[in-house]
Amino acid sequence: MTIPWWVLPQSAALAVVHLYLWWRLVRNTTVRRRRLGTILIIVLWALIVAALVAMHVWDPAVAAWLVWPGFGWYALMIHLTLLLLLAEPVRAVIAWRRRSAPVDPQRRLVLARGIAIAAGIAASGVTTYGVATAFSAPAVERVAVRLRRLPPAASGFRIAVISDVHLGVMLGRAHTQRIVDVVNAENPDLIAIVGDLVDGTVQQLGPEAEPLRGLRSKHGTYFVTGNHEYISGVEAWVQELSRLGIRTLRNERVWLPGFDLAGINDVTGEETGDAADFAKALGGRNPDRPVVLLAHQPVHVHEAATHGVDLQLSGHTHGGQFIPVNFFTRLEQPMLAGLRNFGGTQLFVTRGAGFWGPPVRVGSSPEIGVVELIAI
Repeated sequence: MTIPWWVLPQSAALAVVHLYLWWRLVRNTTVRRRRLGTILIIVLWALIVAALVAMHVWDPAVAAWLVWPGFGWYALMIHLTLLLLLAEPVRAVIAWRRRSAPVDPQRRLVLARGIAIAAGIAASGVTTYGVATAFSAPAVERVAVRLRRLPPAASGFRIAVISDVHLGVMLGRAHTQRIVDVVNAENPDLIAIVGDLVDGTVQQLGPEAEPLRGLRSKHGTYFVTGNHEYISGVEAWVQELSRLGIRTLRNERVWLPGFDLAGINDVTGEETGDAADFAKALGGRNPDRPVVLLAHQPVHVHEAATHGVDLQLSGHTHGGQFIPVNFFTRLEQPMLAGLRNFGGTQLFVTRGAGFWGPPVRVGSSPEIGVVELIAI
């Protein structure tokens, strides 16, 4: 694996956030131990950066020594920063009311410490809840999708949609087995894994993915690449999944009773000459048959609509995962989760079964989608 380009700008942004935390938690609340607090803030920032690098260059067993504490602090840092920012208007109001009175340094210190303690307690509570949610078993989200041209004989066809498993340092073989058990209990007709299965190479994570061999459905399991596969060694993973009985659709489609199933490569594949190709995946098909498209990122839906796709199944968003990531995700993706219609193409986006980065989910619990096709 290689270190992604975004690690550097993210490290710079994190430095700015830690500078703000130093200002509010060290400079404003301490008098004698300011140097110790400054060193601690620098160490915590460096710990996150080290975790981001380690997860991409070291074996998961070794990287875990940095990733667990680094991402644990990352999660707490996010909520602590948000809560401190929410307290800024309170500080402003108090400062405005006292603008004509002499400033009492002791009262200012007490206020700063009180806000810091309250924010710390609240952030710890939210983070604990988010961690528990992130590591919980994925729920099953059942959705009925009405498709024109679907023959009555195919009505009731059920597709289990798995996305964003993110096997790696924090999520391993037990996580995989739990997903397999949940999916098999639903007895689906077909299983679709729509990308971001792994965060590591086959050599590192092959044993963690092994339980996928146990997935059971009438018409098999299909996979399309996500952006993280292109960081983790896409060609090796395609071969490994084939060994596990999972077929990768790389800009191609297969015939199924009542409809066509197509799959395209992730947007990231364009960087390595492995781009999504709608013409190749959908060209020459029978227009009287509906088509279901597997595409990792929801943003593909606009082009899918121009090609007459009836239903697109996607992941990638994690349902937003937590604030403020959900706001940034909304800027690049048409939706975070659920079912919507875009120009005649219905798009179902699952929140995903795992997580990436800080091990928290707030307002977006892990899930596995079960889509039932209904003839109209």
